[in-house]
Amino acid sequence: MRVGYGRVSTRDQHVDAQRDALAATGCDQVFVDSASGKLASRPGLEKALLCANRAGDQLVVTKLDRLGRSLENLIELSKQLQARGVDLVVLDQGIDTSTPVGKMFFHILGAIAEFEHALMSERTRDGLAAARARGRTGGQKPKLGPRQVRLARQMYEETGPDGKRAYTVEQIAAEFGVTRPTIYRHLSKQPRV
Repeated sequence: MRVGYGRVSTRDQHVDAQRDALAATGCDQVFVDSASGKLASRPGLEKALLCANRAGDQLVVTKLDRLGRSLENLIELSKQLQARGVDLVVLDQGIDTSTPVGKMFFHILGAIAEFEHALMSERTRDGLAAARARGRTGGQKPKLGPRQVRLARQMYEETGPDGKRAYTVEQIAAEFGVTRPTIYRHLSKQPRV
């Protein structure tokens, strides 16, 4: 039995091309997931693995990265299939694990895919570090600007005629439309001179 498996990782992608390619190669059944390759739960893959469970069956995918994103995951799936006597066929890369050459290429392509992913992650980290070096940080923008922080600090330090604080932290927070922890966080930082 030839069992096809397709996966798209975002809502913008369409699985139709994969489904058509798998059907054209004579797959008896085709299962599809719309999820990241890193997710542990992929019901379509689980169903495909349940169907392709006898010696001589084939699990067919269009590209290696549709099956999994990490080399470890790909090798684990390959071992599961091999233990059952199920062959893996990757259409675009011409891999067929029923042959020794196919097994070798499967491991080489898996290593290259993981290497490419690691390079992409490294480039992202380098880009973020370069942005931080230029004073840009990711995440949410500060709730209070420098002028508002100075005013909040002045309000906090202001005393009334009786010597007590003129404003509570709750009043200051309400004035700027933020929470009390935000005011405390800014008050705990040393003012810039």
